Amino acid sequence: MSRAQIWGLVSGVGGFGALVAATASNEWKVTTRASSVITATWVYQGLWMNCAGYIQACRGLMIAAVSLGFFGSIFALFGMKCTKVGGSDKAKAKIACLAGIVFILSGLCSMTGCSLYANKITTEFFDPLFVEQKYELGAALFIGWAGASLCIIGGIIFCFSISDNNKTPRYAYNGATSVMSSRTKYHGGEDFKTTNPSKQFDKNAYV
Repeated sequence: MSRAQIWGLVSGVGGFGALVAATASNEWKVTTRASSVITATWVYQGLWMNCAGYIQACRGLMIAAVSLGFFGSIFALFGMKCTKVGGSDKAKAKIACLAGIVFILSGLCSMTGCSLYANKITTEFFDPLFVEQKYELGAALFIGWAGASLCIIGGIIFCFSISDNNKTPRYAYNGATSVMSSRTKYHGGEDFKTTNPSKQFDKNAYV
C-alpha cells in the first residue's frame, strides 16, 4: 500500500467533505453587530438565500466542485493499490491519475467560487457609495477555501503516485533476476567443488 496514495485519499476526501459543508452552509456572509441595541443580532446569508447574478455563478461552481469531488473519491478508491478492483497496476495508475486530475479541478472550481463571492463582499463593504446592509466574510468561505486546498493537494499527490507504480515492477524484476543469477552461480560453483575432491580421492585410492 502506497503512503502517498493514502495521504492523497485522506486529503481529497477531507476536502470533498469540506466542500459539501461549505456549499450547504448559510454562513457565506455575515453582518457585524447592529448599531441599535434592540436589533443587536447577527444576520447570516448563504448561497441559497439570494438570487443575484454572481450568486448563480457561485452556485454553479460549488455544485461542480462537489460533483467532481464525489467522482474523484470514487476514482481514488479504484486506483488504490490496496483495493482488488481496478485491474492491473498500469490500469490502477491511470485511474489514480484521473482521480488526481478530478480532485484538482474540484479544488479549482471551489477556489474560484469562494473567491468570487468574497470579492463581491469586500467590494461592497469598502464602497462608500453602497448604502445597503454591508456584510463580512462568513465561516463557510474559509471552509470552502480549506476544502479546495485539500482537494488540490490530494490531486497532486495522486498524480505523482504514478511514478511509484511505474518504478515498483522494474525494481522487483531486477532484484529477482539478480537473485536467480547469484543462486545459479553459487550452485554451479558448489557442484564443481564437490565433484573435484571425489575424483582426486579416487586416484589416490588406486595409487
